Amino acid sequence: MAPSFLSFVSLYGIYLRRCFATSGLASQSIDIDDETTIHLWGPKPDQTAQGNKPALVLLHGFGPSAIWQWRRQVQFFTPFFHVYVPDLVFFGNSTTKSKERSEVFQAVSIGKLMEKLQVKKYHVMGTSYGGFVAYNMAKMYPDKVEKVVIASSGINMRKSDNMELLNRANLENVEEIMIPETTTQLRTLTRLAVSSNRFNRIPDFLLNDFVKQLYCENRKEKMELLKGLTLVESDDTVKLAPLQQDVLVVWGDEDQIFPLKMAHELKELLGKETRLEVIHNTSHVPQIENAAEFNNIVKNFLCGSSS
Repeated sequence: MAPSFLSFVSLYGIYLRRCFATSGLASQSIDIDDETTIHLWGPKPDQTAQGNKPALVLLHGFGPSAIWQWRRQVQFFTPFFHVYVPDLVFFGNSTTKSKERSEVFQAVSIGKLMEKLQVKKYHVMGTSYGGFVAYNMAKMYPDKVEKVVIASSGINMRKSDNMELLNRANLENVEEIMIPETTTQLRTLTRLAVSSNRFNRIPDFLLNDFVKQLYCENRKEKMELLKGLTLVESDDTVKLAPLQQDVLVVWGDEDQIFPLKMAHELKELLGKETRLEVIHNTSHVPQIENAAEFNNIVKNFLCGSSS
């Protein structure tokens, strides 16, 4: 592996951190209990004391830490919201001594974090794995979680959906997709997650830099997180309780991780206060592929009147 000062990933990471800092966020690590420490980018204390902006929590998906997944949203939403961007447990610098590995544990951890920060009410937005966490937070904290955005998140996933994903990837295990350890596996992930083919032109040495720097840390624990998902049904009957909040579901029409048909079903499952927005010519990461449209859709939902 190249020295960090020669690594594109390391240099781009510095750029991302600067973007978060210039948006008014500060890197913080908070012990939420005796076992778990959560790292986040959040408003500086003097900023939360200024103005009466609502709070917005951004929950990332599997893959790199939060700064790699939410840059364009942080830059867009910070003028309108107090934005909190935590690293979920075992991502970035968030750690735990607990043996818990479910998305419910992640939701409880972020709930404790917001309590430590003394944020009484907040919106939540989760992408992919973060959508699993956002759903559970909305269900567990209905008096605290206001509006909910679930983006590209197959929380209604069945065992058959998992098998179809593996067939599309031509792989045997989902961790080979979500936690790639070779350049070939990373190319498979980008093929499924990004609509553009521009990633095909990235040379192997650069992809290897991504694998080594962004996907190797806490690999064992992340595999346990995948196995710990409680919402993934073992049969073809989805048991998903509706949410009482207003919910926005956002999806890319070319998503090959969680196909668009899952978004339409999810809209019906989550209750009558749920609306669906489809962003065309995007795949599993519409917040990156078409950030402008994604951001405007979400802002209109969060700033609009409740149903």
